Amino acid sequence: MNFQQAIQSGFANYANFRGRAVRSEYWYWTLFVSLVTFAAIALDAVIVHHRHGPLEIIWHLATVVPGFAVSTRRLHDIDRSGWWIVAMFIAAFSLALIFFFIENPVLPIVVLLFFFLLLYIAVLIYWFCEPGTPGPNRYGPDPFGADGHISPRPAI
Repeated sequence: MNFQQAIQSGFANYANFRGRAVRSEYWYWTLFVSLVTFAAIALDAVIVHHRHGPLEIIWHLATVVPGFAVSTRRLHDIDRSGWWIVAMFIAAFSLALIFFFIENPVLPIVVLLFFFLLLYIAVLIYWFCEPGTPGPNRYGPDPFGADGHISPRPAI
């Protein structure tokens, strides 16, 4: 899947949490969202003289659902549940609650939660880099077709 196909797939499968997404679809989508985010931040800084302005907010609101969807489908491709994404946000939300709403949080707990969250994100990145399971799995058929991940063309 190339860059343009990944963007089209991301928007075409806006809220599709079923099926599988290959590595290139996930990583091209992530690159696209990151590039547009940086452009929105730059435009917001120029237009409204604030780094986090309306363009960035609108962009994030427009891409949060397809981002979750492509992440979930990417985990499905390696035969893992999409609930791992939800667990990461629960951990991050818990850390934010402790940090912002408890007047004197116990520092070791905050540090432990922070390192747990970093480790969790590192594991997710590792999983997103893994090749998908060849052949069908419990989330659907192999996106590469019946022949699996073996390409009939030689690598260049």
